[in-house]
Amino acid sequence: MPSKRIPKPIRPDMPAAYSPKGPDKMKFVPWTFAESRLAKSHNYWICSTRPDSRPHSAPVWGVWLDGVFYFSTDPASRKGQNLKANPAVSVHVESGDEAVILEGKVEIVKLDRKIDAAYHRKYKMHLIGMPLPMVIFRLRPRTVLAWREKTFDTSATKWKFA
Repeated sequence: MPSKRIPKPIRPDMPAAYSPKGPDKMKFVPWTFAESRLAKSHNYWICSTRPDSRPHSAPVWGVWLDGVFYFSTDPASRKGQNLKANPAVSVHVESGDEAVILEGKVEIVKLDRKIDAAYHRKYKMHLIGMPLPMVIFRLRPRTVLAWREKTFDTSATKWKFA
């Protein structure tokens, strides 16, 4: 779980032209930078793959809770169908200036009171009791990427989780 045990940050794989000259130039963003943006973002972009391999992106609401990202969708939605067939996903916070990207595989989980309370605190609505068809997806990220746009060449940071 990312919040419990944070691996050492590393430099993402990037072309040499994007890399600063000399190791003293790197100023990785701290894990708190990523978690703060994951917790505070209102909208997140979910990127999944259609059955014919074309990409699909859609904004969703979600919550970052105990090092895990949760979001809901109608199981009949395009993203719901995509993720049922192929759970590989990337999730991006709404800002491109202070980017945080999660990568991994989602799984369907039961909605519980803790997730519902987090949604209510953030969006002023409960998921429990919603009359709409809904599934809850959980993403325990395998990789997290983050950077500040203004200092991209020196701040680009990657964490790999087991």
